[in-house]
Amino acid sequence: MIFENMEKIVFAGDSVTDMGSVNPVGEGHSDCIGVGYVRLIDSLLASTYPERNIRVINSGISGNTSRDLLERFDRDVLSFEPQWVSICIGINDVWRQFDSPAITESHVYIDEYRDNVEKMILKVKDNVKGVFILSPYIMEPNRDDTMRKKMDEYVAVCKELAEKYGCVFVDFQKMYEDFFKIKHSAFIAWDRVHPNQIGAMLMAKEFLKYCDFEF
Repeated sequence: MIFENMEKIVFAGDSVTDMGSVNPVGEGHSDCIGVGYVRLIDSLLASTYPERNIRVINSGISGNTSRDLLERFDRDVLSFEPQWVSICIGINDVWRQFDSPAITESHVYIDEYRDNVEKMILKVKDNVKGVFILSPYIMEPNRDDTMRKKMDEYVAVCKELAEKYGCVFVDFQKMYEDFFKIKHSAFIAWDRVHPNQIGAMLMAKEFLKYCDFEF
């Protein structure tokens, strides 16, 4: 398993990462770390590798776009001097274009999104052991859906930047698409974005697949 004793992992993102964690940064006992995939990763690491003390830090804030995350990146990610950084951002960059079409100042279009994510990668890549780029997603298996089409463009940016800078790319969009060949998206989330505990477990397992985790 790639995470060593006393290493720190910062998970940066929006509400999907946040999931009720203490803001701006949550960690430690009870629900301080939230109730989503970050907490499940922390629980799986601690229960499977009890001999390793791994510090898991939740730097997700609900409603954040990549613009918001970049603005607080130094404070909420770099300041912890982590060995590993996970970035999962972009859902709101796309979502606001559809649920708030007239509020254009809240929109983060794809060129700015690429620039924001690239700046985050460049801030950390030379000072950490690894960077994970977790794709944004919408739980919509129909690729002709207009929001799904737009989201796929942002997912492609994540894959492009991960390959360019040697980051680990975790494709949540494909993971959910594969799952929905068997179960309907309502089984995971009515709003097609915020997962229940089943969805959070799917995300945690998908992340840990890239960490040499012994299930």
